[in-house]
Amino acid sequence: MSLHDEMLVMGDRAVVASRALAGLTSRKKNAILEAMANELDDRRTDIQAENVKDMQAGREAGLTDALLDRLELTDARIDAMIKGLRDVAVLKDPVGTKIARWMRPNGLEILKMRVPIGVIAIIYESRPNVTADATGLCFKTSNAVILRGGREAVYSNRIIADVLQSGGERKGLPPHSIQLVETTDRDAVRELVQMVGRVDLAIPRGGEGLINAVTEMARVPVIKHYKGVCHTYVDEAADLDMALNIAENAKCQRPGVCNAMETLLVHEKIAPEFLPRLGERMKKANVEVRGDEAARAILPDAVPATEEDWHAEYLDLILAIRVVPDTAHAIDHINHYGSHHSDAIVTASETAQKAFRQKVDSATVYINASTRFTDGAEFGMGAEIGISTDKLHARGPMGLEELTTYKYVILGEGQIRE
Repeated sequence: MSLHDEMLVMGDRAVVASRALAGLTSRKKNAILEAMANELDDRRTDIQAENVKDMQAGREAGLTDALLDRLELTDARIDAMIKGLRDVAVLKDPVGTKIARWMRPNGLEILKMRVPIGVIAIIYESRPNVTADATGLCFKTSNAVILRGGREAVYSNRIIADVLQSGGERKGLPPHSIQLVETTDRDAVRELVQMVGRVDLAIPRGGEGLINAVTEMARVPVIKHYKGVCHTYVDEAADLDMALNIAENAKCQRPGVCNAMETLLVHEKIAPEFLPRLGERMKKANVEVRGDEAARAILPDAVPATEEDWHAEYLDLILAIRVVPDTAHAIDHINHYGSHHSDAIVTASETAQKAFRQKVDSATVYINASTRFTDGAEFGMGAEIGISTDKLHARGPMGLEELTTYKYVILGEGQIRE
């Protein structure tokens, strides 16, 4: 059978599974999630044995220590996968909830209700724990899932998917609800994201290269998270101690993640007082500072910033700093150079807050808080499937609700249209 035909069979099976999943009650789904978690626990030795194969292949292929660390499945990481499934089980099920309800003059009752999307394809890299995390979220929302992980985690992903499906089937999980594309042939991704009528949504999780490739190939809808070029703007009316703490947290607490600050904008009136204090903190944290001419006049050790720095997602202890004349220029900079992810203003001015809130075109906008909070768990949504920088149909952290769509249910008593 050709790869094309194999993928079509997988898609057909997923469609059948999605229709069966749509009829499961919340109680049934929660019992299945618990069974999946138990099976992961019972089979952890088998999972780690397969993970050893990936680790060995990764070393032979010359993967960096950072990538090997992301790949390894320790007991603690398996425990986290188990906990993740159990955490999803206790979250409120959005499927079947009423978004709105109204009556028409002719007596028709119209309900707008949340329903599953159907079949979701998840394309991801490196971390095999995504296999469990994505499955749990998609299943809780009654979606069938087709998973395509990276070649570096092929053995780990395969056994985790098998364990989840077999464990869930003990409590009534429909066959083929969880499918893994096992081939490492890159053409499989192309086939997957072009299966119109079989795949309803594709979600790529990984680097910008992967996301660009999926977007260019896809014929089905794609929800994207390109990158996180996040900004903090310190306004002239800012509490400077607050601003220092927010900036340090946004840059240094975990620099290698998408919601870390990459560019700091500072109002010219407070720059002479604020930047020397900030510079001391950045020096202690081993942050390399790159500044425009005005910033370097105050921080002479700063590296001259280039045009590329304003576009950069460093994911490292590097910070670009620009001095701006007012809030409007800060907003213009963010909208021009940012990635529509997470951006913050520090100010006591309600006028500046309102302008920033209304005009910054980002998925998450912060007033006097660190951008590091852009995360499903921090938003009280439980787990997340990713952070969307798109505008349709999901934006920002994607939890359970964002893995549903809606339909209208109209209740009548024999009405006909005149």
